[in-house]
Amino acid sequence: MPPAPAPTWLAQNRLSPFPGAAVANWLFDEGSLTRRLTRLSQNGFSVTPLVEEWQTLRHDECLALDLPEHSIGWVREVYLRGHGEAWVFARSVAARSALEDGGLNIDELGSRSLGELLFCDQAFARRPIEVCRYPQAWLPDAVASDGLWGRRSRFDRGPLSLLVAEVFLPSLWCAIQAQPEAC
Repeated sequence: MPPAPAPTWLAQNRLSPFPGAAVANWLFDEGSLTRRLTRLSQNGFSVTPLVEEWQTLRHDECLALDLPEHSIGWVREVYLRGHGEAWVFARSVAARSALEDGGLNIDELGSRSLGELLFCDQAFARRPIEVCRYPQAWLPDAVASDGLWGRRSRFDRGPLSLLVAEVFLPSLWCAIQAQPEAC
C-alpha cells in the first residue's frame, strides 16, 4: 500500500463542511449497509474479496483499536457490489490477539458479508461512525479517485474489536439517483 497522509476521521457533530443530505443519509446510517445495498440492488448484492491476510495495520487503525503502533492484524478488503458493479470498497481490520481470543473466524468469510455477521450478533456494540475524505492512495487502482467519502466504525464484543471502513464509490451515487425510491 503506498504511503498516504492519514485522513482526519471526524464524528458527525465535528464535520465541516457538512455533506449534502443524501450523502449524509448514507454516511451516518447506523443500520446494516449490506441490507441497504441489497434493497437498493433488488437482491443483486454480492461481495468480492480483494485482500484477506495478516498485515501491519496502519497508524490510524492502531489508534482506533487502541493498539500499539505497527501491530499485526487481519486485513480484509472487499468490494460490495450491486448487479456486479463495485458500489463500496470496504476494509475491515482486527488485531491478531483479539481474533485468536474472540471466537470469530473472519478469515473464513470469503464472499460472505462481514456486515451481516456483525448485525446478526447482538453481542457486538457499535461505536460512533466517523467520516473522512478517503485517501486515493489507499484505494484499489480500479476505483482510485480523489475526494471519495468514507466512513468507519468500531464493533466490540468482549475482547474482540473490529474496525470497519466503507468508501462510497461514484457508481453507488449513480445507482441511488436511478432508484431513489429504493433507498
